[in-house]
Amino acid sequence: MDENIKKELDQLGNIIDEKIEKATGQAMESSEKKADETLKREIDNLVNKFNERMDAVEVAQKKNAAANESRLSFKGGMTKAINEGALEAFRSGSANAASFEIKADMTIGADFTGDVIPPERVAGYKYDPARQFHMRQILPVGNTSSDVVRYVKESGYSDGSAPKNEGATLGQSDFDMTAVSTPVEKIGAYFRISEEMMDSTPQLTSYLSARAPEKLLAVEDTQVIDGSGVAPNLTGIYTNATSFSAGAFAGAVSNPNEFDVLVVALNQLALANYSADYILMNPSDFHKILLLKSSQAEYLIKDYQQGLVPRIAGVPIISTTAINSDKYLVGNFGQGAQMWVKDNVSLSFHKEDGTNIRDGFVTARIQERICVTPYLPNAFVAGDFSVDKAAI
Repeated sequence: MDENIKKELDQLGNIIDEKIEKATGQAMESSEKKADETLKREIDNLVNKFNERMDAVEVAQKKNAAANESRLSFKGGMTKAINEGALEAFRSGSANAASFEIKADMTIGADFTGDVIPPERVAGYKYDPARQFHMRQILPVGNTSSDVVRYVKESGYSDGSAPKNEGATLGQSDFDMTAVSTPVEKIGAYFRISEEMMDSTPQLTSYLSARAPEKLLAVEDTQVIDGSGVAPNLTGIYTNATSFSAGAFAGAVSNPNEFDVLVVALNQLALANYSADYILMNPSDFHKILLLKSSQAEYLIKDYQQGLVPRIAGVPIISTTAINSDKYLVGNFGQGAQMWVKDNVSLSFHKEDGTNIRDGFVTARIQERICVTPYLPNAFVAGDFSVDKAAI
């Protein structure tokens, strides 16, 4: 029973008891008939007052119930609106959308019990893609157990070959040989990772095993192409390649473009008896070539593209960020250079490093030991598009 109603009944009971006692006293002083009439009248008055108070309590309860009904949660309000037909027009196809107003107290407590709905977690880690091409994909790769790779190259040749009459002395040929030593260099990096992160982060080891080697190979590409040869840098192919020479094409090409430069570079290799197997250029230069048009606004690429791999004069083009914009490298990579590996790319984890034991860290190390031997500089032609266009 409601506490207010109980209190009202208690108060009325007390009043009735008092009235009965009073009426009884009056009855004793007057006649028995008069006492009965007085008692009946007092009881009727009390009953009327009780009914009036009960009616007032009932009205108050109805008002409170109506007020509580209007304070719906968002979920409850939405359910009420749907039950009242808010979506009927949309369901029947007579409307393309449905909207309705929900008056609700939008609180977490009103809509959820216990934990809030947990988030949906996507497995793995998201990161920008790695470079799809690496220089070791087009270079011969050998293994070495030494710290130095030494090779002998022809540094000069004087050809005395010539037709001679019978009894005449043959011409003398001379050549020079030079021994070249290329040291093995190390490329690497390390990470310090807390033990808690290693334990609590799913697939972290797998992520490092996939991501770290790609970052290292990107540095390897830069060294293979542009390495200065000064320790600890590798000896780069572009650094040692033969520079572009216009030769007979100097000033002979009208309205020269990047296509023309590459064709002249291929001719330069052909004159040195080499056949190019790849052309390397930056993506910006490659897409610039794709946009080149003739005087009739026709794309020139249709005359040079064969199959799915872009080609110029049959030579595949590798578009890669491993080479800087405005530069290109044309050559016979299979014959003119080689990569040597002493320690291939490896990723290892170590607790015994610095203060790792005290601090609760793990050191991850990735490294390799390699070198590059650019045997034949004449097997490559390196240049700058902007400079070489002006030369032809």
